[in-house]
Amino acid sequence: MAAGWNAQFIVETWSSGGAIATSIGLAVARRHTGGRHVCVVPDERSRGEYWRAMERAGLAPEMIVREPEEEMGGLVGIDFLVVNSERRNFSRVLKMANLSSRGAVLICKNANSRSDSSFRWSNVTNNGTRRLIRSAFLPVGQGLDIAYVAAEGRNSGSGEGKGKWIKQVDRRSGEEFVIRK
Repeated sequence: MAAGWNAQFIVETWSSGGAIATSIGLAVARRHTGGRHVCVVPDERSRGEYWRAMERAGLAPEMIVREPEEEMGGLVGIDFLVVNSERRNFSRVLKMANLSSRGAVLICKNANSRSDSSFRWSNVTNNGTRRLIRSAFLPVGQGLDIAYVAAEGRNSGSGEGKGKWIKQVDRRSGEEFVIRK
């Protein structure tokens, strides 16, 4: 997905014990796009575990050892961000991210088991500088919650005064509800 988006700056958060398959996929996407892939890990233990796993896959990642919510402001121009929903402060990481001027794709892994059951994309994007264009929940693995956020000052192309379609997916049953607002 990151390669298809032609992501030039891919950022992920990872901690000890996490699955490495997504990280390998992001590193391969970085090779295809010629961009940059940075993994933010919270401690040295996570750094060592991540480094060994990526090295076994033949990849040499760029890593930053720091709490993700503290580091996000310093990473400028993110256009593809992957966070783990199991971390208690994952929504703060999303809010603090300094996104690209051309928009961004935001992904929450492990969305079925997220620590914040009241999470909504609108809570992350309602700061006035970001606008949610589209979001989708995919029942893959532990669930993927994906959102596309528009660049600052751009509109989604929909005409003024037209109704807005809202799609809601029940995470337990997979049933889709489509509502026109």
